[in-house]
Amino acid sequence: MQYIYDKNAKNEFLKVENENYNYIIKARRHKIGDEIYFRNLEDDILYLYKISQIDKKSLFLTLLKEEKRVVENSKKLHLAWSVVDPKTIYENISSLNELGVDKITFVYSDFSQKNFKINFDKLEKILINSSSQCGRSSIIKLNIYKSIDEFLKDFPDTYILNFSMNMIDTKKDKINTLLIGTEGGFSKREIELFNDSLIVGFDSNLILKSETAIISASAKIIL
Repeated sequence: MQYIYDKNAKNEFLKVENENYNYIIKARRHKIGDEIYFRNLEDDILYLYKISQIDKKSLFLTLLKEEKRVVENSKKLHLAWSVVDPKTIYENISSLNELGVDKITFVYSDFSQKNFKINFDKLEKILINSSSQCGRSSIIKLNIYKSIDEFLKDFPDTYILNFSMNMIDTKKDKINTLLIGTEGGFSKREIELFNDSLIVGFDSNLILKSETAIISASAKIIL
């Protein structure tokens, strides 16, 4: 890990228990005097602490220094992801976080199963672990909308990924918000909500899974 997340990082003294304790002491085998970086993910500060005391179920650290260090991509990409099986989202969102996606809004499209419910607490935990591993100084911001129609009222300049002669590679500098469908794609009604100039595609005739499409599109735009 590049750092450890703790909401209290910034305090002069830090008490660590539970999962972080097990990681620091049992997995990493740190000892008194070792120095460890922490973030609270509420500011851009990287906090360096020194272990001062170790007990059976907790450890105590003292703040040595703090340094403003922003680790983010310059491209701010907002993804609108049509709601799919939450298991698919949980398994793939860390890759999007590592790519540097700024925000994901989950949108119930016509082909989304309305009984799918997303556990945002679980997502936040996955994202925190992902950022700790890759060094990112934030996590993806999350939101949810009931329909594409409602989403487009707030984000009218959204591009949509679908079969199109407009290749995503040629539009990537213009794309700030991109809508990705379910494995069934979009309904005819939904596609008609978009001007042809806002529909982009891959140079491929293959039908991609939702998670493959969203990761591939993000990489093309951001990297």
